[in-house]
Amino acid sequence: MSSILLGAAPAASHADRAECGAALVTLCFSVQAAAEPGIMPRVLELFAKRGLVPQKWHSAVSGTVLTIDVQMSGLGHELADYIARCMRQIAGVDAVLTSERRAKG
Repeated sequence: MSSILLGAAPAASHADRAECGAALVTLCFSVQAAAEPGIMPRVLELFAKRGLVPQKWHSAVSGTVLTIDVQMSGLGHELADYIARCMRQIAGVDAVLTSERRAKG
């Protein structure tokens, strides 16, 4: 089991933050895939090539199944939906679920 906690992400683009309350929302991605070594860097690349660092990254392998949970705040819904669609196109990825958490206050 691997767990990496990364620092806060740099600010997303102005267009992505334009959605009401984007900074107060944490987008959560849950990826279920085949336990292959190339899956994790491909998922991380979708954030890295946009200059983003996930706030939380947790991965675990159970048998032949890899589960990756990623949390990212400050993303607009349009960009989050696009990243989720890109994750679903990665070879070996079986399912991608998304959810959001709103900060209290």
